[in-house]
Amino acid sequence: MTTSKNINRICVIITAIAVLVTVLFMNAKALGVSTIDTISFEYETSLFDDSYVHTIDITIDDWDGLIENATSEEYSAADVTIDGETVKNVGIRAKGNTSLSTVSQLDSERYSFKIEFDAYETSGNYQGLDKLCLNNLIQDYTMMKDYITYKLMNEFGVASPLVSYCFITVNGEDWGLYLAVEAVEDSFLERNYGTNYGELYKPDTMSMGGGRGNGGDFDMKNVDFDKMGMKNPFERNDSDSGSDGDSEGGFPGGGFGMGSSDAKIQYIDDDTDSYSTIFDSAKTTINKSDKKRLISSIKSLNEGIEEGDSEKIESAIDTDALMRYMVVHNFVVNGDSYTGSMIHNYYLYEEDGLMTMLPWDYNLAFGTFQADDTSSAVNDPIDTPLSVTEESNDRPMFSWITSSEEYTEEYHALYQEFLDQFYTSGYLTDLIDTTYEMLHDYVDRDPTKFCTTEEFETAVDTIRQFVTLRCESIEGQLDGTIPSTDSGQEADSSNLVDASAITLSDMGSMGGGMGGGPGGSGGPGGNGGHGSHDENSQDGSGENAQGGNFPGGNGDSGSDSADGNNFPGGNGGPGGDFPGGDFGQMSSVSTTDYIYAGGCVAAILAAIAFAFFFKRKRLHI
Repeated sequence: MTTSKNINRICVIITAIAVLVTVLFMNAKALGVSTIDTISFEYETSLFDDSYVHTIDITIDDWDGLIENATSEEYSAADVTIDGETVKNVGIRAKGNTSLSTVSQLDSERYSFKIEFDAYETSGNYQGLDKLCLNNLIQDYTMMKDYITYKLMNEFGVASPLVSYCFITVNGEDWGLYLAVEAVEDSFLERNYGTNYGELYKPDTMSMGGGRGNGGDFDMKNVDFDKMGMKNPFERNDSDSGSDGDSEGGFPGGGFGMGSSDAKIQYIDDDTDSYSTIFDSAKTTINKSDKKRLISSIKSLNEGIEEGDSEKIESAIDTDALMRYMVVHNFVVNGDSYTGSMIHNYYLYEEDGLMTMLPWDYNLAFGTFQADDTSSAVNDPIDTPLSVTEESNDRPMFSWITSSEEYTEEYHALYQEFLDQFYTSGYLTDLIDTTYEMLHDYVDRDPTKFCTTEEFETAVDTIRQFVTLRCESIEGQLDGTIPSTDSGQEADSSNLVDASAITLSDMGSMGGGMGGGPGGSGGPGGNGGHGSHDENSQDGSGENAQGGNFPGGNGDSGSDSADGNNFPGGNGGPGGDFPGGDFGQMSSVSTTDYIYAGGCVAAILAAIAFAFFFKRKRLHI
């Protein structure tokens, strides 16, 4: 009898432990339990070795058909060979936000592309990479605005896409020099946050085209720039070099943005429907508790700023990660962003109630979004960047920094660290020079580029001067010789850095035209030859493309609009975002989770077997 009671107790204890372990691991995040399980992938050091230009050959039966139907963003099957290694049966489509429609409207064929290695085969990947963006470098005569920004972000400790250059051939024929960008999807999240990663969103209220079939009818010239408080970039004079007058554009200052309140991460109320811009853009599978948790974080952040409560602020955001992001982001002066007039081109990442931002789309950085006032861009105040204004909480993901002296001092200290690491050391100028040397011959060879080789050379010289002047201005803002706010610079502009020697549009800009390059009319599947300059005009009329014919602004980084269907969602089949089937959004249930669950099930089964075994033994006795 005693033995029977002991056996029963042991069975109960084992079963209870198994159930407890199951509950613990299946609710690890909610209970504050985490595992360090970040993953290293082979592609990190192969494809994204940025010390040389990689080769990508696309072998496809109907390239002409893909180009002809590019704005529909339908997938086509292809084989892709990267540096000699072939991956068969991948999905490829054109991609972008406004650049998708812009390329089409300009009668160009040089689209950005997205390769999904797992499009038709769920286990498909390239050395662990599930999806790859190939950016066409539109509106970037330097060919390196995105590249430099992502490099700075990564080097400064911000979770950012990996990048490298590649020269694309199609069916063996030259197509052009592109920037390869790691897609912010499963592989990216696992690499940076482990298999138990949090939730990812891409808020974007612009509805400016792009993003799975929405880009074909958009025309940037139809945007109401007056409503945005900006000068129309297509009506500006070409004499934009070194203007020291007050900018009438959207930066610096202005305090107005076209984005909705939730895209600005402002607290509205506790109703999940009030945050549709965020939740409709979810890139991971979310449930009601995820929504409530994010709203709670947004509320804490906004209340913390209003009340000067650092505990509330630090319960809502990853202060170090977000501050580092803002240092680099504000350095490169990107008006086409959260701190500019558009309120888009960023990812919102949340894990365990802590929010931060991830970088995306910097082809219009370095003051080239409007390219109207060189002095304003070079001297853009670090404490009121772009459209951010003093004593306003319109952009809470930045304004928390200036809500207290302690945070502002920390922010300035990080800026000094940034200057020491990238400016004083010579890193930035060396990066520009070595990148130029690496790219020059490929630019010259590129049959579809958006500018001439001479314009590329001028652009590189301009960005080299811009970053030097920008660093000098920030040094002055940190030591107090140059005011670090809009009002301060308006009151005393005597020490502002003189930027009159450079012209921002030389780097490529939103309203700065297509340049003198062929713009994509040649190459395989093109219209014959290498194209001609007049094919780059907005209306195809053959007018000179230089100066004001370039409406786009968002897509050279391949931004997919936040329509809730970008990745990996879709309804299956080649027309969906995940052609291999109806997989829904990215699931945050990882392989590790399944291992835990399997272990728990095994423990429960062991307990049951133990009880059954001894029960039978007792009956036999």
